[in-house]
Amino acid sequence: MRISVTSSAVALALAGSLLAAVPASAASHQGGLHLGKIQYDSPGKDTRTNASLNAEWVEIHNNGKKKLQLKGYKLKDNTGYTYTFPTYTVGAGKTVRVHTGKGKNSGKHVYWNRGSYVWNNTGDKARLYKPSGALLDSCSWKKGKGVTSCH
Repeated sequence: MRISVTSSAVALALAGSLLAAVPASAASHQGGLHLGKIQYDSPGKDTRTNASLNAEWVEIHNNGKKKLQLKGYKLKDNTGYTYTFPTYTVGAGKTVRVHTGKGKNSGKHVYWNRGSYVWNNTGDKARLYKPSGALLDSCSWKKGKGVTSCH
C-alpha cells in the first residue's frame, strides 16, 4: 500500500512539473502569418484628421522562420472594406502595421489611404485572406478599451 501511495505521489508531481514547463502563452500564440494587436478606436475624439485615422491600425505578424511576400493578401472588416497589400515583404519574426489613413509605406508601416474610419468601436471583425481567397486568420471584438490582442 505504501508503495502505491508513493508512486501515485511521484506521478502527480511529475505531471505537475511537466505542465508547468510549457508556458500558457505558447499554446495560444499562432504560428505563421497572423493578426496581432488591433487599435480599433484611435485615442481621443474621432476627428477624422489624418493623425486620428492613422491611430487606427491592425498589426500583422510573421511568426514564421522565413520572410513573406504579402502582395495580394487582403485585410477586411465586417462591412467589406478591403485593404489589398501591394508588393510588400515582412521579415521573419517581424510585424507590419496597417494604418487606416494616408502615408508613405515603409519597413514597418503601410497605409490604407482612407479618409474615414474602418474599424467599428462597438464591435467588428478583422479578417486576413491569402491571395487565393482562403481565410488565414480572423479576430473579433466588442466595445472595450479601443485595442485588442488577437493571439
